[in-house]
Amino acid sequence: MTGSPSARRDNSATEAARGHGIGWRLRVAGWWVRDWLYAGVWQVRSLGPTGADDYRSGDRQPIVVLPGIYETWHFMRPLMDALHDRGHPVFVVTALHHNLLPVRDSAALVMRHLVDEGLEDVLILAHSKGGLIGKYAMTQDDPDERIDRMVAVATPFGGSTYARYAPTPALRAFSAADPTLAELGADVGANSRITSVFGVFDSLIPEGSELEGAQNVRLAVGGHFRILSDPRTYRAVLAAVDPDA
Repeated sequence: MTGSPSARRDNSATEAARGHGIGWRLRVAGWWVRDWLYAGVWQVRSLGPTGADDYRSGDRQPIVVLPGIYETWHFMRPLMDALHDRGHPVFVVTALHHNLLPVRDSAALVMRHLVDEGLEDVLILAHSKGGLIGKYAMTQDDPDERIDRMVAVATPFGGSTYARYAPTPALRAFSAADPTLAELGADVGANSRITSVFGVFDSLIPEGSELEGAQNVRLAVGGHFRILSDPRTYRAVLAAVDPDA
């Protein structure tokens, strides 16, 4: 595994915890409950008054946020706040709505947004499905090289075994056998420009989010949604976005 020494220490601690049997299972159960409660809270908060235009000011590298499936951009607000406070203008692709379109169609919307806004040297900050959209845009739809790199949090780069049990085609598309996912997995050319941040337990991606050739940062955090507001995630994302800061 690549990543920082602290990430490797977190991984070692996790392996030890798994050996505790019932204690680890109880910890996982707690992560499950808190994760889905968090998701419900942010679905409600997405109805709040904060608008996407509130984040567009700043003179540092522009950031475009790509949320996960069934999520609006509001799910990304904890990280958006941290980055905007650092002077980064943060842009939202409102045309994604709840992010239900296929990955390739969503990537086309992202690139159209970058062109319409005149954005260059863009850093993509993504969650879950947003990371697949970001990688597709980087590898298939960016002839002008507008995208510099991507930081993806809890992205199913290798798919999820849970996808086979999903009730909708949009969720079943996260199977490792899905043609688009397989195509992205085979294309490793952009992986060196990607930082993948993920926890020791993910309620939706049991395989984890490690990506070959990327900067992989594993944190001692549990959950698929709640990871977005954990202080350790803030630190990892800020370090990836501004490594010289």
